[in-house]
Amino acid sequence: MNYDILEALGQITKDKNLDLNYVIETLESGLLQAAKKKLGGAENVAVKLDRKTGEIKMSLIKKVVKKVEDPKIEISLAGAREIAEEAEIGGEVQIPLPFEDFGRNAIAMAKQILIQRIQEAARDKVFEEYKDRVGEIVSGAVQQVDKGNIIVNLGKAEGFMPAKEQIPNEKFRQGNRIRAFILTVEKSSKGPQIILSRTHPAFLRRLFELEVPEIFEKIIEIKGVAREPGERAKVAVTSVDSRIDPVGACVGIRGSRVQGIVRELNNERIDVIQWSADPETFVSQSLAPAKILHIDTNQEDKTMDVVVQDDKLSLAIGKAGQNARLASKLTGWKINIISETDYKQDKKKRQEEAETAVSEFSQLSGVGEKLAEKLKEAGYNSLADLAEASTEDLTQIEGIGEKKAAKLIEQAKASQAETPTAEEVEEE
Repeated sequence: MNYDILEALGQITKDKNLDLNYVIETLESGLLQAAKKKLGGAENVAVKLDRKTGEIKMSLIKKVVKKVEDPKIEISLAGAREIAEEAEIGGEVQIPLPFEDFGRNAIAMAKQILIQRIQEAARDKVFEEYKDRVGEIVSGAVQQVDKGNIIVNLGKAEGFMPAKEQIPNEKFRQGNRIRAFILTVEKSSKGPQIILSRTHPAFLRRLFELEVPEIFEKIIEIKGVAREPGERAKVAVTSVDSRIDPVGACVGIRGSRVQGIVRELNNERIDVIQWSADPETFVSQSLAPAKILHIDTNQEDKTMDVVVQDDKLSLAIGKAGQNARLASKLTGWKINIISETDYKQDKKKRQEEAETAVSEFSQLSGVGEKLAEKLKEAGYNSLADLAEASTEDLTQIEGIGEKKAAKLIEQAKASQAETPTAEEVEEE
């Protein structure tokens, strides 16, 4: 053994980007295990690599005793002084073991252990490096396309992009350059699993950060992203500086900035929207280019009925409901889009139903117009609804006690009994 082994170890550290001390210690550990196996499991073996000469020194350590009882671990003083003249009772001597005596099998075992440990160390190093890069964009070359999944060469590691994380109708071949978002990094028996994505909304967010300096500098903030990969996306932005138009800055002169992102995403159409803290304004912006005439908001259910002109209904809904669906994802509100004509008809119908209900309730004993209105507001739209109510429900309404509630239910039931059903009218 000479400098050749030091050169080989140095090359390993360079290729695998590992610490030389770790590689040397791993080699020594492998040789130690091989030596112990060769010597029947002896624990008193030492292995050391001389870092100056490259020589591997192996020895058997024995304790110097007056009377030898276990020759595997003990040696007499006379025997010890043949090896080291200064040996004394109670001390230790190292008996050199010629490296060549261990044979090819032991050396092969040491080599196997070294390779295994180095691979494990390299995998751990890659995992440690990439686990902190989740959420970043990386680029690499397509190494293999297997059953729709793509393996990407990232240089020091391989990335895996499942078919579900790929933009529909986007094709890559071996050798193609590709950019993707690091979705997760997980440990496995084969090394770190770096899962990549081109469909995640955060990929679009990161692309804007790279393309628009004002976002990177935190002058403009992305408040939300909604995507249907490869087809359409909506991005809500706002500016901390009132002098800067966030939408204009993201789109760029003649669309230069956003077009670069569109090309990267296989011509995915991108709508950049001005974010607003007011939900109705935000929903209106998100449904652009359709113009909103009116919005009815239900805060409890977090739903909005959005009224648009009849000829703009399909524009607001979008192809297969895409525009409305993305607007809902972006804003967090459930959006029902209604044409102006339907809204007016529904409103008229609701008014007529309300008037009918109030009129019916007013005919009951002890019910004036105000109480009739309260019953309608509480969700009772007819005498049939009132007949099915419980006294507990009705007492929740201001001005109605238990006795009055019971009386109202009794009157409603009596009225229902007197009113012929549709089937009875037909029989007559």
